[in-house]
Amino acid sequence: MKRAGCLFLAVVPVLVTAGAYFLAPSDSGTDASKESVSTSQAARDDARAKAERKHADDRAADDKLIASLPPGLAAPDKKELAHKIVSTAENSTLDWRTSYDYIEDLDDGQGYTAGIAGFCTGTHDLLALVERYTEDHPDNGLAAYLPALREVDGTDSHEGLDPGFTDAWRAEAEVPAFREAQEQERDRAYFDPAVRLAKLDGLGTLGQFVYYDAMVFHGPDTDPTGFYGMRELALEKAGTPAAGGSETEFLNTFLDVRREAMKSSEHARHNDTSRIDTAQRAFLQAGNLNLDTPLVWRMYGETYQVP
Repeated sequence: MKRAGCLFLAVVPVLVTAGAYFLAPSDSGTDASKESVSTSQAARDDARAKAERKHADDRAADDKLIASLPPGLAAPDKKELAHKIVSTAENSTLDWRTSYDYIEDLDDGQGYTAGIAGFCTGTHDLLALVERYTEDHPDNGLAAYLPALREVDGTDSHEGLDPGFTDAWRAEAEVPAFREAQEQERDRAYFDPAVRLAKLDGLGTLGQFVYYDAMVFHGPDTDPTGFYGMRELALEKAGTPAAGGSETEFLNTFLDVRREAMKSSEHARHNDTSRIDTAQRAFLQAGNLNLDTPLVWRMYGETYQVP
Protein backbone atom coordinates (compact mmCIF):
# COMPACT_ATOMS: atom_id res chain seq x y z
CA MET A 1 0.00 0.00 0.00
CA LYS A 2 2.75 2.48 0.78
CA ARG A 3 4.50 1.76 -2.46
CA ALA A 4 1.30 2.30 -4.45
CA GLY A 5 0.62 5.51 -2.57
CA CYS A 6 4.09 6.82 -3.34
CA LEU A 7 3.65 6.05 -7.01
CA PHE A 8 0.30 7.84 -7.10
CA LEU A 9 1.72 10.92 -5.45
CA ALA A 10 4.65 10.89 -7.83
CA VAL A 11 2.28 11.07 -10.81
CA VAL A 12 0.42 14.17 -9.63
CA PRO A 13 3.25 16.71 -10.10
CA VAL A 14 3.82 15.36 -13.62
CA LEU A 15 0.17 15.97 -14.57
CA VAL A 16 0.14 19.41 -13.03
CA THR A 17 3.37 20.36 -14.78
CA ALA A 18 2.04 19.14 -18.13
CA GLY A 19 -1.19 21.11 -17.71
CA ALA A 20 0.71 24.26 -16.83
CA TYR A 21 2.88 23.85 -19.91
CA PHE A 22 0.00 23.60 -22.38
CA LEU A 23 -2.06 26.36 -20.72
CA ALA A 24 0.76 28.85 -20.30
CA PRO A 25 0.39 31.78 -22.75
CA SER A 26 4.08 32.66 -22.63
CA ASP A 27 7.39 31.92 -20.89
CA SER A 28 6.38 34.23 -18.05
CA GLY A 29 4.36 31.39 -16.50
CA THR A 30 7.41 29.15 -16.56
CA ASP A 31 9.47 31.86 -14.93
CA ALA A 32 6.86 32.26 -12.21
CA SER A 33 6.84 28.52 -11.65
CA LYS A 34 10.61 28.46 -11.30
CA GLU A 35 10.44 31.34 -8.86
CA SER A 36 7.80 29.49 -6.83
CA VAL A 37 9.92 26.36 -6.70
CA SER A 38 12.94 28.40 -5.69
CA THR A 39 10.94 30.09 -2.91
CA SER A 40 9.66 26.73 -1.66
CA GLN A 41 13.17 25.29 -1.60
CA ALA A 42 14.41 28.32 0.30
CA ALA A 43 11.62 27.86 2.84
CA ARG A 44 12.53 24.21 3.29
CA ASP A 45 16.20 25.06 3.69
CA ASP A 46 15.33 27.71 6.26
CA ALA A 47 13.13 25.29 8.21
CA ARG A 48 15.88 22.66 8.14
CA ALA A 49 18.45 25.18 9.35
CA LYS A 50 16.17 26.26 12.21
CA ALA A 51 15.60 22.63 13.21
CA GLU A 52 19.35 21.97 13.19
CA ARG A 53 20.00 25.05 15.33
CA LYS A 54 17.32 23.98 17.79
CA HIS A 55 18.80 20.49 17.96
CA ALA A 56 22.25 21.96 18.61
CA ASP A 57 20.84 24.28 21.30
CA ASP A 58 18.96 21.42 22.97
CA ARG A 59 22.05 19.22 22.96
CA ALA A 60 24.16 22.03 24.42
CA ALA A 61 21.60 22.46 27.20
CA ASP A 62 21.63 18.70 27.84
CA ASP A 63 25.43 18.71 27.92
CA LYS A 64 25.40 21.52 30.47
CA LEU A 65 22.91 19.64 32.66
CA ILE A 66 24.88 16.39 32.51
CA ALA A 67 28.12 18.21 33.32
CA SER A 68 26.50 19.48 36.53
CA LEU A 69 25.53 15.95 37.66
CA PRO A 70 27.62 13.36 39.54
CA PRO A 71 29.51 10.97 37.22
CA GLY A 72 27.33 8.05 38.27
CA LEU A 73 28.00 4.96 36.18
CA ALA A 74 30.63 6.88 34.20
CA ALA A 75 32.91 7.00 37.25
CA PRO A 76 35.82 4.60 36.60
CA ASP A 77 35.01 2.21 39.45
CA LYS A 78 31.30 2.11 38.59
CA LYS A 79 32.00 1.63 34.90
CA GLU A 80 34.27 -1.29 35.71
CA LEU A 81 31.54 -2.75 37.92
CA ALA A 82 28.99 -2.35 35.14
CA HIS A 83 31.17 -4.25 32.68
CA LYS A 84 31.64 -7.03 35.23
CA ILE A 85 27.90 -7.48 35.75
CA VAL A 86 27.20 -7.45 32.01
CA SER A 87 30.03 -9.95 31.50
CA THR A 88 28.43 -12.41 33.91
CA ALA A 89 25.32 -12.31 31.73
CA GLU A 90 27.10 -12.35 28.36
CA ASN A 91 30.08 -14.61 29.07
CA SER A 92 29.56 -16.07 32.59
CA THR A 93 32.66 -14.42 34.02
CA LEU A 94 33.49 -11.34 36.07
CA ASP A 95 36.66 -10.82 34.06
CA TRP A 96 35.26 -9.13 30.95
CA ARG A 97 38.76 -8.66 29.53
CA THR A 98 38.98 -12.38 28.81
CA SER A 99 36.24 -12.00 26.17
CA TYR A 100 37.98 -10.01 23.44
CA ASP A 101 38.56 -13.22 21.47
CA TYR A 102 35.17 -14.81 22.21
CA ILE A 103 33.15 -15.78 19.14
CA GLU A 104 30.41 -18.34 18.47
CA ASP A 105 27.01 -18.74 16.87
CA LEU A 106 24.46 -19.06 19.67
CA ASP A 107 21.73 -20.16 17.26
CA ASP A 108 19.66 -17.13 18.23
CA GLY A 109 19.12 -15.74 14.76
CA GLN A 110 21.87 -13.13 15.07
CA GLY A 111 24.75 -14.93 13.37
CA TYR A 112 28.11 -14.91 15.12
CA THR A 113 28.25 -13.25 18.55
CA ALA A 114 31.70 -11.97 19.45
CA GLY A 115 33.82 -9.83 21.72
CA ILE A 116 33.32 -7.98 24.96
CA ALA A 117 29.86 -6.63 24.18
CA GLY A 118 28.39 -9.50 22.19
CA PHE A 119 28.80 -7.79 18.81
CA CYS A 120 26.78 -9.75 16.22
CA THR A 121 27.24 -10.28 12.50
CA GLY A 122 23.47 -10.09 12.11
CA THR A 123 22.79 -6.87 14.04
CA HIS A 124 25.15 -4.37 12.37
CA ASP A 125 27.28 -3.59 15.44
CA LEU A 126 30.02 -6.09 14.52
CA LEU A 127 30.13 -4.67 11.00
CA ALA A 128 30.37 -1.12 12.38
CA LEU A 129 33.21 -2.20 14.66
CA VAL A 130 35.25 -3.77 11.86
CA GLU A 131 34.60 -0.84 9.50
CA ARG A 132 35.76 1.73 12.05
CA TYR A 133 38.77 -0.38 12.99
CA THR A 134 39.74 -0.83 9.34
CA GLU A 135 39.67 2.94 8.75
CA ASP A 136 42.60 3.29 11.15
CA HIS A 137 44.20 -0.12 10.52
CA PRO A 138 43.52 -1.03 6.87
CA ASP A 139 45.81 -4.07 6.88
CA ASN A 140 44.10 -5.86 9.77
CA GLY A 141 43.16 -9.53 9.56
CA LEU A 142 39.40 -8.87 9.44
CA ALA A 143 39.35 -6.33 6.62
CA ALA A 144 39.11 -9.04 3.95
CA TYR A 145 35.77 -10.12 5.42
CA LEU A 146 34.10 -6.71 5.13
CA PRO A 147 32.27 -7.53 1.87
CA ALA A 148 30.85 -10.70 3.44
CA LEU A 149 29.95 -8.90 6.67
CA ARG A 150 27.98 -6.33 4.67
CA GLU A 151 26.16 -9.09 2.81
CA VAL A 152 25.12 -11.03 5.94
CA ASP A 153 24.23 -7.92 7.99
CA GLY A 154 20.66 -8.34 9.21
CA THR A 155 20.71 -12.13 8.80
CA ASP A 156 22.08 -15.16 10.61
CA SER A 157 24.01 -16.31 7.53
CA HIS A 158 27.68 -17.32 7.60
CA GLU A 159 28.06 -17.00 3.84
CA GLY A 160 31.50 -15.68 2.99
CA LEU A 161 32.61 -15.91 6.63
CA ASP A 162 33.24 -19.62 7.04
CA PRO A 163 35.58 -21.25 7.56
CA GLY A 164 38.16 -18.56 8.36
CA PHE A 165 36.35 -15.68 10.07
CA THR A 166 36.32 -17.12 13.61
CA ASP A 167 40.06 -17.82 13.52
CA ALA A 168 40.70 -14.35 12.10
CA TRP A 169 38.68 -12.78 14.91
CA ARG A 170 40.60 -14.68 17.60
CA ALA A 171 43.92 -13.76 16.03
CA GLU A 172 43.00 -10.07 15.74
CA ALA A 173 41.85 -10.07 19.37
CA GLU A 174 45.49 -10.51 20.34
CA VAL A 175 46.23 -7.08 18.85
CA PRO A 176 46.03 -4.29 21.47
CA ALA A 177 44.58 -1.86 18.93
CA PHE A 178 41.66 -4.17 18.20
CA ARG A 179 40.97 -4.63 21.90
CA GLU A 180 40.87 -0.85 22.25
CA ALA A 181 38.58 -0.66 19.21
CA GLN A 182 36.15 -3.09 20.86
CA GLU A 183 36.04 -0.93 23.99
CA GLN A 184 35.53 2.24 21.97
CA GLU A 185 32.67 0.73 19.95
CA ARG A 186 31.03 -0.64 23.09
CA ASP A 187 31.13 2.81 24.66
CA ARG A 188 30.08 4.67 21.50
CA ALA A 189 27.16 2.39 20.65
CA TYR A 190 25.92 1.35 24.08
CA PHE A 191 27.48 2.73 27.24
CA ASP A 192 27.66 6.45 26.47
CA PRO A 193 24.16 6.91 24.97
CA ALA A 194 22.55 4.75 27.67
CA VAL A 195 24.19 6.63 30.55
CA ARG A 196 23.50 10.00 28.92
CA LEU A 197 19.78 9.31 28.48
CA ALA A 198 19.45 7.83 31.96
CA LYS A 199 20.93 10.97 33.46
CA LEU A 200 18.55 13.15 31.43
CA ASP A 201 15.71 10.97 32.77
CA GLY A 202 16.90 11.73 36.30
CA LEU A 203 18.08 8.20 37.05
CA GLY A 204 20.90 7.37 39.44
CA THR A 205 23.72 4.88 39.02
CA LEU A 206 21.53 1.77 39.16
CA GLY A 207 19.10 3.23 36.64
CA GLN A 208 21.99 4.10 34.36
CA PHE A 209 23.14 0.48 34.55
CA VAL A 210 19.61 -0.76 33.84
CA TYR A 211 19.61 1.31 30.65
CA TYR A 212 23.12 0.18 29.68
CA ASP A 213 22.41 -3.53 30.08
CA ALA A 214 19.18 -3.18 28.10
CA MET A 215 21.00 -1.27 25.35
CA VAL A 216 23.64 -4.01 25.05
CA PHE A 217 21.13 -6.86 24.99
CA HIS A 218 18.30 -5.38 22.93
CA GLY A 219 20.12 -2.86 20.78
CA PRO A 220 19.22 0.80 20.12
CA ASP A 221 16.01 0.00 18.25
CA THR A 222 12.61 1.69 18.38
CA ASP A 223 10.43 -1.42 18.03
CA PRO A 224 8.74 -2.83 21.19
CA THR A 225 11.67 -5.16 21.88
CA GLY A 226 14.40 -2.56 21.26
CA PHE A 227 15.79 -0.28 23.95
CA TYR A 228 14.12 2.94 22.80
CA GLY A 229 10.85 1.16 22.12
CA MET A 230 10.81 -0.37 25.61
CA ARG A 231 11.57 3.00 27.18
CA GLU A 232 8.60 4.53 25.35
CA LEU A 233 6.34 1.74 26.62
CA ALA A 234 7.57 2.34 30.17
CA LEU A 235 6.96 6.09 29.84
CA GLU A 236 3.33 5.37 29.01
CA LYS A 237 2.94 3.73 32.41
CA ALA A 238 5.23 5.68 34.73
CA GLY A 239 7.02 9.01 34.83
CA THR A 240 10.78 9.43 35.06
CA PRO A 241 12.28 11.26 38.05
CA ALA A 242 13.07 14.13 35.66
CA ALA A 243 9.32 14.38 35.00
CA GLY A 244 8.46 14.23 38.69
CA GLY A 245 7.97 10.47 38.95
CA SER A 246 9.33 7.96 41.42
CA GLU A 247 12.69 6.49 40.44
CA THR A 248 11.89 3.10 41.98
CA GLU A 249 8.47 2.96 40.34
CA PHE A 250 9.83 3.90 36.93
CA LEU A 251 12.67 1.36 37.11
CA ASN A 252 10.27 -1.38 38.18
CA THR A 253 8.04 -0.47 35.25
CA PHE A 254 10.95 -0.48 32.80
CA LEU A 255 12.12 -3.87 34.08
CA ASP A 256 8.56 -5.22 33.74
CA VAL A 257 8.43 -4.04 30.12
CA ARG A 258 11.84 -5.49 29.40
CA ARG A 259 11.02 -8.81 31.04
CA GLU A 260 7.91 -9.12 28.89
CA ALA A 261 9.96 -8.35 25.78
CA MET A 262 12.48 -11.04 26.66
CA LYS A 263 9.79 -13.61 27.38
CA SER A 264 8.19 -12.93 24.01
CA SER A 265 11.38 -13.87 22.14
CA GLU A 266 11.27 -16.99 20.01
CA HIS A 267 14.85 -17.83 20.97
CA ALA A 268 15.34 -19.73 24.23
CA ARG A 269 18.56 -17.88 25.10
CA HIS A 270 16.68 -14.58 25.14
CA ASN A 271 13.91 -15.98 27.37
CA ASP A 272 16.14 -16.33 30.44
CA THR A 273 15.49 -13.24 32.55
CA SER A 274 18.17 -13.83 35.20
CA ARG A 275 19.81 -10.49 34.45
CA ILE A 276 16.54 -8.88 35.55
CA ASP A 277 15.13 -11.23 38.21
CA THR A 278 18.22 -12.12 40.24
CA ALA A 279 20.43 -9.15 39.49
CA GLN A 280 18.88 -5.77 38.62
CA ARG A 281 15.56 -6.36 40.37
CA ALA A 282 17.41 -7.62 43.43
CA PHE A 283 19.51 -4.44 43.55
CA LEU A 284 16.36 -2.34 43.19
CA GLN A 285 14.44 -4.20 45.87
CA ALA A 286 17.38 -3.70 48.22
CA GLY A 287 17.13 0.03 47.60
CA ASN A 288 20.65 0.11 46.16
CA LEU A 289 20.01 2.95 43.71
CA ASN A 290 23.69 3.94 43.80
CA LEU A 291 24.85 0.43 42.90
CA ASP A 292 27.11 0.42 45.94
CA THR A 293 29.43 -2.45 46.75
CA PRO A 294 29.68 -5.04 48.22
CA LEU A 295 27.36 -6.48 45.61
CA VAL A 296 26.04 -10.02 45.29
CA TRP A 297 23.84 -11.35 42.48
CA ARG A 298 22.92 -14.56 40.71
CA MET A 299 23.13 -15.14 36.97
CA TYR A 300 21.75 -18.33 35.41
CA GLY A 301 21.91 -19.99 38.83
CA GLU A 302 25.52 -19.05 39.58
CA THR A 303 26.41 -16.57 42.32
CA TYR A 304 28.78 -13.64 41.71
CA GLN A 305 30.04 -10.99 44.08
CA VAL A 306 32.13 -7.85 44.05
CA PRO A 307 33.57 -6.90 47.46
